[in-house]
This record gives sequence, structure tokens and C-alpha cells, in this order.
Amino acid sequence: MSIASTSGTLDNVVSTDLRDGCKLPVRMSTGEYREAEIISIRYDPTPKQDHKYYVHYVDCNRRLDEWVTSKELDLTVVKFPLRGSKNHRINQTVISEASSRASSPDLPIKKATRKRPRPIQPNECLEALKIDESSMDSVSMMAPPSPAMSTVSASAAPSLRGSMTAHGHSEDAMTRIRNIDLIELGKFTMQPWYFSPYPQELVEQKKCIYLCEFCLRYHKCHTTLKRHVEKCKLFHPPGNEIYRNGIHSFFEIDGRKNKTYSQHLCLLAKLFLDHKTLYYDTDPFLFYVLTEYDEYGFHIVGYFSKEKESAEEYNVACILVLPPYQKKGYGRLLIEFSYELSKIEKKTGSPEKPLSDLGLLSYRSYWSQTIIEKLLEYREDHDGDGSVTVTVNDLADETSIRKEDIMSTLQQLNLYKYFKGQYVIVLSKELIDSHNKRLKKPMLRIDPKLIQWTPKDWSKKRT
Repeated sequence: MSIASTSGTLDNVVSTDLRDGCKLPVRMSTGEYREAEIISIRYDPTPKQDHKYYVHYVDCNRRLDEWVTSKELDLTVVKFPLRGSKNHRINQTVISEASSRASSPDLPIKKATRKRPRPIQPNECLEALKIDESSMDSVSMMAPPSPAMSTVSASAAPSLRGSMTAHGHSEDAMTRIRNIDLIELGKFTMQPWYFSPYPQELVEQKKCIYLCEFCLRYHKCHTTLKRHVEKCKLFHPPGNEIYRNGIHSFFEIDGRKNKTYSQHLCLLAKLFLDHKTLYYDTDPFLFYVLTEYDEYGFHIVGYFSKEKESAEEYNVACILVLPPYQKKGYGRLLIEFSYELSKIEKKTGSPEKPLSDLGLLSYRSYWSQTIIEKLLEYREDHDGDGSVTVTVNDLADETSIRKEDIMSTLQQLNLYKYFKGQYVIVLSKELIDSHNKRLKKPMLRIDPKLIQWTPKDWSKKRT
């Protein structure tokens, strides 16, 4: 048996010859073999030498990283790291500190160009709206969405590609290894996707940690959780309820006033957000927690956070829908609520970048639907004559979506056209029909009249 190696070719290699940084085909849970990089090795001191290997599948999101046994390894083709490289280690340890390239490539950035758009053909059935050319600055397109990812479960596998970038990621192997197998939150048991810095004594030999679904306090066993629940007086997130519509509510939590809850929320979120940087100083942030109500209380569905003062006017710092509630329209509801708050503040807003793959999909969908909806309203207000003058600034004022996001969305939808010496936004009959068809489906929406919230001037509170 030969091994292809960047540092030489070895024969008759067995699994015990492997080291951190090696790349080889590994059998995934789906039965497919995919090239993977060994991040760490758990050595078995017994004569069986049944070592375990923590692997990252190349070009896949880190949520798929996992421990495998030698039975899943294909030893016919093994790529060893170059001698002297970061990945090469002479002394193997239980938890390697090998450093490797970013687990997933940066999503490609598509730049807007100044190419002349395709002219409108006479035989096309189109609805044209004039747009002010002066507002059409050249912008860079955000990364295109990757395939949709379903809730992690036995029946639904996550998408293979992700949006991880090198920014904000530690190269420490410890933080590249998922350190918790399961969490129990209320009636749900979830498998985390990523590392989160819960206390070492809690996760050291525990396959599951238990969280109070109302205060998010963590426990090492079900017995201590049960004792805590009997004493816990919370039945909803701390803070002010600023919105209620049926069973859905939003609570605003001040990161300074409710520091412990906010830190627990960040720890929970880190389990499912690879790009998130964990801040223990939650004072500069506000958290908006979405809940579902039943006879037992207000159960957390997801949340978004925002800085009290953002120089870049970001209206979302971090956004998450917990896995059991994904694919139910809650991501869009969180996004819509963030923009409704921006409307009350009379500001435009945008989420912090980079967005996760799921976050990017959700924002692209929201921006597209909102912009098309607003353009159709403009047309109806002008008796549907098909020719309405509207600027990007008008759309930004109406929707609170930042101008750059509006322009990138229009470009992504290919709505810019060049007609009779000027740029216009063109809505095809197919696009309008698709939009109307989507509106017929049940959709969770925010009712702005039910928001009970007044923005605060945090700059005055700071002085």
C-alpha cells in the first residue's frame, strides 16, 4: 500500500502512522467518501490502539466536522503535511496545536461592473420604472447564497458549503473542535455545530449539558437542572416585552442590566454560529429575543443583537434561529423586526458582515421580497401605468434598507436595464407572478402597530 505524500512516499502505512494535518478520504455518515484533514487525534493507549480522529471535510462547513474511527479512513491515498510547515509536528499530542488553512474557503465576492446592461427588446412583456441614475454608484455584490441548510437531524443533512472566513477565527486546534455533543433546552435536544467556551469542568467528560430554557443557566446533569427549575422564577427572558402578536413576542434585553443572561445567550449562540466572536462584555449591546408562548411560558425561538451605538449604522450584530425552529419563517421575522425598529429610529440599517450562509440566504430573500413589494406599491399608487419615477434613496427611506444593499439586490435580481438612454428598474411578468404566488403562502409578518418601543439616545446616557 503506497501513500502519496508531499514529503515523500511511504509504503504499508497504517492508521497509527497518521498525524495532525494529514489529508485523506474519509467516509461520511452518508456513505460518501470525501477528502478530509485530520485536526486532532485521541490516542488509545490500550493494545487495540483504537484511535479516534477529529476531521474537517475539505471545502465543507465546519458544522460537519466530527470524530471518526480508523474504519472510516481510506489509507490508500494519504497526503502528509510538508516537513517544516505549520501542520507538521514531530511530537504528537492528545490535542494537537496544528494549524491549517481556513476550514472553508471565503465565499466568492462578485463585483458590480459598469457594463452596459442588455437593452430591452420590443417583444418583451415588461413593467418599467425610471430610476435616478445619479444614485447608481458602483457597489460590490455580497457573496452569493450557498445551498439552503436544513435543521440538523437524522433526516436532513446540513449544506456542505459555508461562509466561514479567516477573520475572527482562532487557529488554536482547541477552538476548532466541537466540545459538546448535545444540549438539552426545554423539550428539545440539539446537536451543536461548533465550539463554544462553556466551562471546561462542565464539558470535560459530559456528552450533554442542560440549559434552563428561561434564564439559559447551564447545568452538568438533569438532576441539578430539575432543582434549578423548581427555584427559577423566570418564565420569559428578562427585560421588556416590546411586541406581542398571538403566541409570538419580542423581549428587549439590555446587555448591561442583564449581563448574566446576555452572556449565557452568547454562549448558546456560539454553538451554532461559526463566524461569531464571543464578547464577555455585553454592556454595549441590546438583545431582541423572539419567543413562542404556551401555558408553560415564553420559549426562546431565536434572537438578534445590535450595538447601542454603531458608527456604521448596523442594525444587527448577530442573528440566530435555533435549529428546531429553522425553516419556519422565523429568520425572516427577526430580520423584518430589526428593520421595523430602524424605521422607528428613522434610520437605514444593515447587518454586520460576514453573514453566515443561512443568514445570507435569509437577508437576500427579505431584501428581494421587500423591494419588489415596494416597487409594486409605487406602481399601484400611480394607477398602474407602468412608468413610475423612483430613486434608490426613495426605496431606502421607505424600507430602511441601506442603499448599498438595495442596489446589490437589484443587481442580483438582474432588474437594472438600459432603456432609451437611461437606467430603469424592470419587473418582468414572470417575476411579478412569482412574487404574487409567494404572497399566497402563509407567512409570519410583523404588525408595526403592535410594537411598543421608543428608541433611546445612548450617546446622552454615556456622557
